Amino acid sequence: MARDTEAKCRKCRRAGDKLFLKGDRCNTPKCAMIKRAYAPGAHGKKIKRGMSEFGMQLMTKQKIKRIYGILERQFRKHFEEVKGKKGITGDLLLNRLEMRLDNVVYRLGLASSRSLARQLVNHGLISVNGKKVSIPSYETKIGQTVGLNNAKQERNYFKNLDQILKNKKDFPAWISFDAEKKAGIILSHPQRNDIGINVDAQVVVEYYSR
Repeated sequence: MARDTEAKCRKCRRAGDKLFLKGDRCNTPKCAMIKRAYAPGAHGKKIKRGMSEFGMQLMTKQKIKRIYGILERQFRKHFEEVKGKKGITGDLLLNRLEMRLDNVVYRLGLASSRSLARQLVNHGLISVNGKKVSIPSYETKIGQTVGLNNAKQERNYFKNLDQILKNKKDFPAWISFDAEKKAGIILSHPQRNDIGINVDAQVVVEYYSR
């Protein structure tokens, strides 16, 4: 399976924005966007942000891919899934990405980053409606319960989870979370304002329509 091995901080610097790819570290002075808020590479400080319409479309697409931690082939697959549906295609694309199992695990606070959430899913530590699901791209549905795999809750990773969840306050409105059970129920599809990502996904539609 293809893997993205590029350094996470370089992705933020190339996007010119903090993408929160390294979890809690992104909220500390160690964040690369605080220490080196310019494009990576020997000439990064000299790169101007002005660009063509095509360049802006490409940059937006790359930014969304980096936020959700997926590669081009899978990103294009998600786009093809939603482009024929009724509604604003850009919003539908973000909705599909938000409903990915690895993203839901991240939104629940069970992982500090999407990349860590993807590892938890891959290792069989997450369940949907009580059944283990090990596919990060699995599309969760309204009414489903996402939580820890009961057979894996004794793992070292989960020993400090109670304290982490106690301090988490920004649960999305489309998920109902039970801290005692460490599980959340999908209440609805996320609305555009619930996603909290400052990008115009409709630009991606224009990019693929060229």
